Amino acid sequence: MNRARAGKTTRSVAALTMVAASVAGASVAAAPTAGARAAATARASSALTSTPLPCRSPGRPKPTVVLVHGAWADTSSWNGEVDALRRAGYVARAIANPLRGLGSDAATVADFLKTISGPIVLVGHSYGGSVITEAAAGVPGVKALVYVDAAAPDVGETTGRLSGPDSALNADPGSLYDKVPYPGAPQGAADLYLKRDVFVRSFASDLPRDTALRLWASQRAASTSAFTTPATAAAWKSIPSWYFISTGDRIITPSAELSMARRAHARVSRFEGGSHLTLISHPAAVTSLIGSAICATP
Repeated sequence: MNRARAGKTTRSVAALTMVAASVAGASVAAAPTAGARAAATARASSALTSTPLPCRSPGRPKPTVVLVHGAWADTSSWNGEVDALRRAGYVARAIANPLRGLGSDAATVADFLKTISGPIVLVGHSYGGSVITEAAAGVPGVKALVYVDAAAPDVGETTGRLSGPDSALNADPGSLYDKVPYPGAPQGAADLYLKRDVFVRSFASDLPRDTALRLWASQRAASTSAFTTPATAAAWKSIPSWYFISTGDRIITPSAELSMARRAHARVSRFEGGSHLTLISHPAAVTSLIGSAICATP
């Protein structure tokens, strides 16, 4: 890669990081102090821009970035990233994940992807990673997969088996969830809500307590079927992938994420600290990795 092209790539990714950092500062106190937040963002940005990827040639269409949320969350999880990407001139769509079951959830996302013309960078958080892994199979427009503290199952694996042996979700289910029936549920299935202490201490552990409590109160339930349905496709086998790993994630542990990233031959970014909701607390770092995927999209 020539120096001019490399410099352009670095500036492109860095610009996305700067925009996302401004959004993060305006929307949520993402770390105990502004200095700590800035230092964490700088570390992530430095790691991502030290080996810049080739940027798009002039005249090529910009990819649409589609973001898929995970369990116990909704599209607002991506607010920081959407704002940053839009300000940088990209079309970004955070779409609703039904959280009913892997097959139907992936089909819903795949149907949306098929309405988009041009290249797509598909991003998934948490259980959303399982959804994009299946949804992208057979959709030729998807050129890159980005996993953000996410599951990336192989064929036959369930999301519930991929959290890692040290995950907070391995505790007694009665201590983790409030279980609620729902109309039309498959036999034995029910909606799960994370209990307050689990949400605050493990799911959103790096967010201010008031923010974590608000997110807990407004969480979307996920069906048990979402976690027990085996994957039938693994798009990471044929589509280039990127993996964002927060070392403070207590839901899908860093070691489990790294194992999935390695088998997918993903380009890995480690973020020191954070939580399972680093996409909310540190959108600058997450947007920077998405920017790397954008720059590499053919």
